[in-house]
Amino acid sequence: MSDAPTSASNAEGEKRPLRLRDALRRARIEAADRTGVVVDLRDAEVARLEILNDALDPLFAQVPDTVDLFDRGISQGDTPRLWIDVVAHILMGRDKRIYRFVQDTRFGRIVIAESHDFPRIVDAVTDYVARRMIEREHALVATPEPAPIGVEKPRRGRFWTFALGFIFGALALFALALLASLRDL
Repeated sequence: MSDAPTSASNAEGEKRPLRLRDALRRARIEAADRTGVVVDLRDAEVARLEILNDALDPLFAQVPDTVDLFDRGISQGDTPRLWIDVVAHILMGRDKRIYRFVQDTRFGRIVIAESHDFPRIVDAVTDYVARRMIEREHALVATPEPAPIGVEKPRRGRFWTFALGFIFGALALFALALLASLRDL
């Protein structure tokens, strides 16, 4: 009778590692499938951004060569992005079908435009490029060359500031010594 429970426990012992092994194999296959899905989603995002990038080619062909504000390109990190310039880029929304045109500011990120249709995003980028070029023109016109200013400050002010500071410091030390001597009494 002692042989029956032992053989039953051996049979269960043999089944468990086999089931665990199968479960591990299934888990690895599922993880690989999920990784494949993530890679496929990222590739789909990059492909959509490349389509948008191609749609922006006529716009950037019109930008003069002397304007070096824009550095367009796709970065393929964890979140693929189509960079317009240093502070503005386009990325895909959470559902991976919506384009989000955002700008980083010192107060945080703002959404300039968001749409499923890339022609709307192209229009938003066109407006953004035009605004940036106007800002550049205003900055170039509004900044005249500074004229050298040769104003000599009188040195007397510095001397009297030093003298008064010295006197007040000496008085403060005298008062501190007087207080210390009164405490000892």
